[in-house]
Amino acid sequence: MGCLASTPKDTGGNRRRPGSIGEVSVYVPGLRIPKPVDFAQSLGDYLSKNIIERLSALRTRIVVMASQEGPTITRTKRKSVTQHGGSTLADLLQALEDYLPVLLGLVKDGSHLQYKVQFVWMNQEDEKEETAMSNAWYEVLSVLHLMAMLLLSKANLLLLPRSSSDGHQQKVSDENRRTSIDIFLKASGYLDCAVKHVLPQLPAELRRNLPVDLAEGVLRALSLQALGQGVDIQLGMAIDSAKATLAVKRRLACEMLKCWQQAQDNIMNLPLANGWGEKHHLLVKWKYVEAKAAAYYYHGLILDEGNTEKSHGMAVAALQAADEYFKESKKLCEAFNAAPPLSRNPPLWGTMKYLSEKIPKDTSSKVRINRDLYTHERYHGSKEKHQEVHFQKFKCKGIERASNFGS
Repeated sequence: MGCLASTPKDTGGNRRRPGSIGEVSVYVPGLRIPKPVDFAQSLGDYLSKNIIERLSALRTRIVVMASQEGPTITRTKRKSVTQHGGSTLADLLQALEDYLPVLLGLVKDGSHLQYKVQFVWMNQEDEKEETAMSNAWYEVLSVLHLMAMLLLSKANLLLLPRSSSDGHQQKVSDENRRTSIDIFLKASGYLDCAVKHVLPQLPAELRRNLPVDLAEGVLRALSLQALGQGVDIQLGMAIDSAKATLAVKRRLACEMLKCWQQAQDNIMNLPLANGWGEKHHLLVKWKYVEAKAAAYYYHGLILDEGNTEKSHGMAVAALQAADEYFKESKKLCEAFNAAPPLSRNPPLWGTMKYLSEKIPKDTSSKVRINRDLYTHERYHGSKEKHQEVHFQKFKCKGIERASNFGS
């Protein structure tokens, strides 16, 4: 049931793809913007005037706000974090939260009303297409996706280090970090709901024709990305805590690695050839390698606590792997920022600032210590063996002399 239409659309005006999206702590791979819908024409014979007016008012508010502000939400500037950018996100999120429960009335208990309205959305990741489907579940899916993207944008604003009036960089506050963790969990929850409870409601034919940013693999990757970045913040807070043990830090690092690995597994084979999607692919690859560096680093520190030569050798190998992965991650970071739309990283802070200082230093130190110990043991082992041989020869000669003297 339901019909599909994808048509070229006007690429001028506000819909033009930005050349740069500014500083990025959390990448948001484009937004989907709704186009107006005439509920009265489609549902006038089935619903009361009050309900139709309610649906129309709620959705029109979203259309107006998303069309005016949506294309600029991902272009971040620190000076606007607490003013225009934050208020725009909050207002649009609230509008979507008000609209969603009313929209769900069209699909309740398999209602035939779900097929009466053709919903149209423009895809910011692919500006040559707009997708229309006569299925209210497509509208639910699009709303959940937009809510998740707005939450990721909100997290990005919270996690950009701000500059003080004298030009010095300020830390991201603990309050912002804790708030961002809740936001990441909420965004991941919306996307997980979309995958598990909304996509299965769409016929197979419509699912195959969804725009790429609503493909199951992309939705899963975005959900895992949100979880991975939430764990990254938790790891950074653990690093700052004197009570957090190495075992706790390694567990968080391994959990982060698992999230990014699964994100890459879901996105790597999708045809993300356009700018936004290709940049998203690069982000996942970069963060996956970065998470590897963190996991190997903390694994190496725990191995180094062992009292055997073998454990020290394995610790050095793990730290060397961490160093190589961290060097690779910096190259991938550069590739991500250079991919259109251009972006840049804010000054390092949190987990990666700590690891950028500790990984090279600790790796070099442990390699040197291990090499010195190996050289020391080999030298002294050879010396002791030489002394033992010399002693045996002396003892044998003494026995021979004593024997001769006795004769």
